[in-house]
Amino acid sequence: MADTLTNFVFGDINLTTGIVWLLIAIIISMIGGAISGMIIAGGEIGYQLSAMLGGLLAPAGVIPAIILGLFILSFFGMQ
Repeated sequence: MADTLTNFVFGDINLTTGIVWLLIAIIISMIGGAISGMIIAGGEIGYQLSAMLGGLLAPAGVIPAIILGLFILSFFGMQ
């Protein structure tokens, strides 16, 4: 656990920190998607359904972007 925290502090990206960053990004995108879904379509289809759909569909765009970003950061970090 201490090694993982040290890697976070110094910005080292390895498998463990990459997975943790991916999970953090997924959780934040689900919260943002639920809020956005409620704002956009809450009045038309109901707040619960729009929050559920927003939270379900928001990570579909975030996961590939985060994985690509982590690969790019680790590639540039190796040089």
